[in-house]
Amino acid sequence: MQRDYVVCFLEDIYTPVERTLIDAGRQEAVLETRQIFQQAMRANFVEIVEEATGRKVKAFMSQNHFEPDMAAEIFVLEPDGDAGRPRAELACKASLTERDRAATLSS
Repeated sequence: MQRDYVVCFLEDIYTPVERTLIDAGRQEAVLETRQIFQQAMRANFVEIVEEATGRKVKAFMSQNHFEPDMAAEIFVLEPDGDAGRPRAELACKASLTERDRAATLSS
């Protein structure tokens, strides 16, 4: 977390099914499915970051990459009204891990 941004980098993100599709040249299908998932989970992810930081999220963006196998989750926060107030630290790996995402997909 820095100033008005929270950025989480995730590695080794693809499920075995997604890896099979990627190896078969179907990257676009994987990206489309992940974008649909991000839209469905947007409110949950924003809520987690807002609770952890004590600040309002004004934008959330997600980007996936194939080689290397990684993703970035980017949260833009509303300006902090009290610059002297200590800011909460966000433990990305505890809140937005791929295991959490995979568990959500399989339930």
